[in-house]
Amino acid sequence: MDIIKKSEKFIEDIIPGIRQIVLKYYRSAFDVEVKTDNSPVTIADREAENFIREKIMKTFPEHGIIGEESGTWREDAEYKWIVDPIDGTKSFISNAPLFGTLIALTKNNSPVLGCIYLPVTNDILVGDNLQARLNGAPVKMPEHIALENSIVLTTDYRDFARYKPRGGFDRLMSACRLSRTWGDCFGYYLVAAGKAHVMVDPAMSVWDKMALIPIIRGAGGVITDFHGNAPEDGDSIVACVKSLHPQVIQMLNS
Repeated sequence: MDIIKKSEKFIEDIIPGIRQIVLKYYRSAFDVEVKTDNSPVTIADREAENFIREKIMKTFPEHGIIGEESGTWREDAEYKWIVDPIDGTKSFISNAPLFGTLIALTKNNSPVLGCIYLPVTNDILVGDNLQARLNGAPVKMPEHIALENSIVLTTDYRDFARYKPRGGFDRLMSACRLSRTWGDCFGYYLVAAGKAHVMVDPAMSVWDKMALIPIIRGAGGVITDFHGNAPEDGDSIVACVKSLHPQVIQMLNS
């Protein structure tokens, strides 16, 4: 069994444990801490990440890990796992179901496998740059759609004022059929599944983006940073239907 298939099977095997931990705290009483970057973190984030890290270290002892909550282990390893235990913690603490777990496997810092897992709906979306599968069934983004018929998503509209010029995104929202803040990993799940067409985030960390890259590519879409460059090295993400990408990038940066 090659490393991609073995890793995908590994993710499938640990999903029930992740779901059990996260749903144990979902819509329950718990303390919310604020990290130095002003983002929230909960016991669910930390418990889920510790569970994932322990499983990785046991199954793939030669691999490295980068976790949002627990830092880096074996940074120089050829293969590294990038983990965001709850992507969308603000939704999680608000009792909204639009959050999930992100897990990526990278080889020499390039993502080769990505997973978006939605604990509330128990949906698992995986991609390996060549294909993407939702609960085992292949998914494909449309190749063409007119911007005026498209659905455009982002995580937090206020982030454009903080990190990138907002005027371009305002024009994009005005030009599309529908814009919503169905954000974080849930937005990329909708785009990859063909239920939305553009997802833009003006600020992204390594654990936010690495799992998304092989999924969007595997679903036939395009994923770059805000300026159309390689997403692996960027600080932002644009994921969209292939035919829309040049227009979206031009509009965001005009």
